[in-house]
Amino acid sequence: EGEFNLESLRKITHTLAVKNEEISNFVCTLKQSLDNLEANSNRVQEDLQSEFTSLHSVLDEMKETMLTRIKQERASRTYELQSQLSACSKALESSEELLELANQTLCSSETDGFTQVTDLLCCCCAAANALVTMAPAFRLSLKAKASDNMSHLMVDFSQEREMLQGLKFLPVPATPEIQVSECQVCDNTVAIVWSLPEPDNKIDHYILEHRRTNHEGPPRIREDYPWMVVEGIREMEYTLTGLRFDTRYMTFRVRACNKAVAGEFSEPITLETHAFTFKLDSASAHQNLKVEDLSVEWDSSGGKIQDIRKEKTRTNSPMHSPARSALMSPKRALTARPGRDRFTAESYTVLADTMIDAGQQYWEVRFDKESKAFAVGVALRSLGRFDQLGKSSASWCIHLNNWLQQSLTAKHNNKARTLDCPIPSSIGVFVSYDEGVLSFYNAKTKQLMHTFKTKFQQPVIPAFMVWNGTFSVVTGLQVPSVVQSGQRKNSGTSSSNASLT
Repeated sequence: EGEFNLESLRKITHTLAVKNEEISNFVCTLKQSLDNLEANSNRVQEDLQSEFTSLHSVLDEMKETMLTRIKQERASRTYELQSQLSACSKALESSEELLELANQTLCSSETDGFTQVTDLLCCCCAAANALVTMAPAFRLSLKAKASDNMSHLMVDFSQEREMLQGLKFLPVPATPEIQVSECQVCDNTVAIVWSLPEPDNKIDHYILEHRRTNHEGPPRIREDYPWMVVEGIREMEYTLTGLRFDTRYMTFRVRACNKAVAGEFSEPITLETHAFTFKLDSASAHQNLKVEDLSVEWDSSGGKIQDIRKEKTRTNSPMHSPARSALMSPKRALTARPGRDRFTAESYTVLADTMIDAGQQYWEVRFDKESKAFAVGVALRSLGRFDQLGKSSASWCIHLNNWLQQSLTAKHNNKARTLDCPIPSSIGVFVSYDEGVLSFYNAKTKQLMHTFKTKFQQPVIPAFMVWNGTFSVVTGLQVPSVVQSGQRKNSGTSSSNASLT
């Protein structure tokens, strides 16, 4: 009963710890939101002030331009009318003087009469001079050269006022919703599909963000990996290709943008990105193999010198299982053979640090085709430190030999079968542990090179060998669809390589 209570207490403690972390993350989120709210409010206030200042400047500039136009028009017309008024005034003055002279002459003729011829001639001469003087007045136009009407410069800003009164904040695009049921994860690609609550023809593009994570829940404040951004997406779907799945999940979110502003991000979704990942166990590597991450180079000088304590720590570290590690407690996890020795003598081998004990797994290896010898396959944990790949019952491999004569063979239990196929620059390895299938493919063309069919009695480990050459491993790969399809077609047929199983 005491053990039961203790186990119950552990469960309660674990539940409280998880809830405490969730609340702590949420508190951090709220604090960050408050900081963001303050900063964003100040920013939009400054933007609003700037926009209105700019609008006032435009209105003031237009006002000055239009006033200048009115003043120029008034000055031009004033000059025209003043000039015409001056000319008409002079003509009127001359006309009045002539009219007075004519009246005086008429009065004199009526009183005295024309008694002499000389007087008559004088009158005629005076009349002739009057006609000459009156000529400009007769030629003068009595129509104003400029109008006093200024209605063409009147304005009506009622529509503009209505438009200004209709000023409002920019319409923010609606928040998209990712359609989880239509999203697909396959062949190391992820297809994301989303929709809008209602059609919006003002949407210019979308922004998709994705992030790797090992946590299934909503994004946390403190994540191990940053958001990666894809901009300028024109459709409501996008496919990410060429991915390497070295985490258990990927989180996605998307937002819509018009010409001026971006909307809110959608609710994030998390998709499982199952793939086989491992590292090379440098503690198992032959001394002539220089291991750096997932790359190996032949080192004739004896390989790199390692710290003994670090090597001891690594050799006693537990093996990982991609299929069961999430379900097994650390006490149940299978461990490597204590004190795993380096491969030695002519076994230029290195193993992975992760075992395969269930499911289907796939990885690729790129190698130098000029290597004196190269091999890739799987091995049991019991593979001896002197054992070469393919020369015992504890390993299966494809072996490239460039010593004296080039050959490509499938090897197991010291039996070999020559393969009649071109030597590729990279090989894909497929393992279906439960079905006892080990297949090798041209990684580029996915052409099947060879298949071993057996029954694995123990977990197997990816294994590699190189002599006077180099290779690099690519992990985080899903089983390609074409490989799965080919395996299904061949599942009902008998193996042509039964002699090697």
